[in-house]
Amino acid sequence: MLSRRLFLLLCALCALLPLVRSGSGSAAPETPFPGWPSHFEGRPLTPLPLSELEASFQQGFPGQVGRFSDGRREIILRWVTRETRKLHPSADCFKANGYHLENRPLLRQGEQRWSSYLASRNGNRLLVRERISDAGGGQWSDVSAWYWAAQLGQTQGPWWAVTVAEQE
Repeated sequence: MLSRRLFLLLCALCALLPLVRSGSGSAAPETPFPGWPSHFEGRPLTPLPLSELEASFQQGFPGQVGRFSDGRREIILRWVTRETRKLHPSADCFKANGYHLENRPLLRQGEQRWSSYLASRNGNRLLVRERISDAGGGQWSDVSAWYWAAQLGQTQGPWWAVTVAEQE
């Protein structure tokens, strides 16, 4: 009985171990926002106003959120200064707005890896792809994987989260 309790206690401690941070506990200095890029994948970007929901989401978000068009696609850029649960997959927003989602295979464009899915509602079909990257070449096609990599100190911010939506 004692060995079982000891085993369960050790399991609980091991489960909590990734949440323990090393170091002084002081926050990293805030990196100044570098500004939005003027082009994306070789096409000029035109800023679009944030929707009411996007603007409210930005409150308390550690970074900046921008919405753009390149004339045929909508691009959401999120510049993130620290790990946060406020950075969530774009699929959550599409589902909340009544879209049906179909996962697609991981996309590779050169060295970049993107998650992808088809979002459809009322005959409108959008191919959506998403990725997160850091300045050191790290990249994640899954928000949860990025979050835990950041929590465990395997990546340092700031990060760029990019979502691209285009008509199928």
